[in-house]
Amino acid sequence: MAIILAYLELLRRNPVMPTAAQIADEAGYSTRSIFERFSDLDALSLATADYAIIRGQAEAAARHVDGDRPTRIQSHVQTRVLACEKWLPLWRIITSQDQIAELKTRVVLVRLANIERMKLMYAPELSCLPEPPRAELLIAMAALTSFESWDQMRFCHGLSMDAAQAVWRSALDRMLPLAG
Repeated sequence: MAIILAYLELLRRNPVMPTAAQIADEAGYSTRSIFERFSDLDALSLATADYAIIRGQAEAAARHVDGDRPTRIQSHVQTRVLACEKWLPLWRIITSQDQIAELKTRVVLVRLANIERMKLMYAPELSCLPEPPRAELLIAMAALTSFESWDQMRFCHGLSMDAAQAVWRSALDRMLPLAG
């Protein structure tokens, strides 16, 4: 666990793939110890992704699902923001390693989990839409509230956390139909 936590800490400080020596130093291990536990850095990335997905899903439980529309939107956005702020450095690494089939699968699972959470959060609004428009709206909202979207707003366009959250809240509110 110390190796995974060291890897995550290094990514938080500098969002580039750390070397085995850097990870070992941060974890208080020898470089050899890293490779005794993981066959290579790809295996470490996969184990770290699994750890992050489990933690991230636990932290992203749907809240206020019975609230009014503004409360549900606020709750959903706040949950996504916390996930993006915490896990974006790792997300950048795992999505850049798309040649690793297992990581591609993890990325898809995270994206699908976001859609499932939105189905729950926005059930009143989604219930008035037939398929395929409902699925298409969910895909658009997932793209809107993705790690990549957060990365662009915060680090490409320089929005503050509050401003970026306001963008998401406003856009979601405009995208969602009125509850049926």
